[in-house]
Amino acid sequence: MRLRSLLFAPADSARKVEKAVGSGADGVILDLEDSVAPAAKDAARAEVVAMLRARPGTLIVRINPRGTAWYLADLAAVVAARPAAILLPKCTAPADLAMLAGQIDVLEAAGGVPAGSVGVLLLATETAESLRDMNYAGVSPRLRALCFGAEDLSADLGISPRRPDGRLAAPVAAARDRLLIAAAAAGVAAVDTPFPDPRDPAGLQAETGAAAADGFSGKLCIHPDQLEAVTAAFTPPPERVAWAREVVRLLDGSGAGVAVLDGRMIDIAHLKLARRVLAMAPEGQPGERS
Repeated sequence: MRLRSLLFAPADSARKVEKAVGSGADGVILDLEDSVAPAAKDAARAEVVAMLRARPGTLIVRINPRGTAWYLADLAAVVAARPAAILLPKCTAPADLAMLAGQIDVLEAAGGVPAGSVGVLLLATETAESLRDMNYAGVSPRLRALCFGAEDLSADLGISPRRPDGRLAAPVAAARDRLLIAAAAAGVAAVDTPFPDPRDPAGLQAETGAAAADGFSGKLCIHPDQLEAVTAAFTPPPERVAWAREVVRLLDGSGAGVAVLDGRMIDIAHLKLARRVLAMAPEGQPGERS
C-alpha cells in the first residue's frame, strides 16, 4: 500500500468521491466521521458499501470512533464490503488497535473476506490521552501506518495548532515527534497531518518538505489540488533510487555486512534505509547509476 498521498472524500457525496478516485492519489479515504452529519451517517454508510463493492480492495474508510453509536455498524458493514483498509480515528492506546484487529478477524471470517486482507491505519495523536501509550509494535500485523492529527489534538489541548509563521505549536510538535518514533518502532509508515488551507500552496510545500525530511512517508490531503506537491515531496528522485538499488545489490545480494559505495562505507543501517527508499519509489522508475 503506497501512502504518499491520501485524499479524504466525504462518504455522502458521490460527486466528490468520484473526483477523488480519479485524482491520482495513492489512496482515497471515504470519510464517515467528521465530514458526515449525524443524521446522514446511516445513509452515508450504505453509500460506502456500494462504492466498496464496485471497487473491492482499493479504498480506505474512516469509520466513526470507538464509543460512538455508529462504530460497530460502520465496521460490520465496511469489512464485509472489502476495503483496502480501515482508518480508525481517536485511537487512544494500543488496546484500541488490538480490539479493532480482533473484530476485523471475526467479520472477515463471517463475510467470506480473505483473512488478513483488511489493513488498519490509526489516527494516533488526536487526543491528549492518546500520547500516554504509543507502543504499537507487535500489536497487529494489520497495522499499515500511524497518522498524525494536529487539528483534533490542538482542540483537545485548547490551543491553535500552528503559530502565525506556520510552525506547529510546541505541544503539537512534540506529539508529531512521538508519532514518528512510534511508527519507526512499529515498523510502519508515518503519515503527516493535513495542511488546512488548499489556497496556500507555499505553506503546503514548506510543511510537506519538512515532513519528508523528518521521515514521514506521506501526508493526508483534504483537496485534490494538494496532491501534486505532496506526491512529489515523498517521491525519491532517480539518483536516490539508483543509490538504494546499488546498496541492496552490494549488501543484500552478496550477503556482505559492509561494503564501499562512492568511496563511503555502507552497512546494515544503509540497507534498511535503501529498502525504505525503494518502497517509496514510483513503479517503473529506472534509477540507473551513471
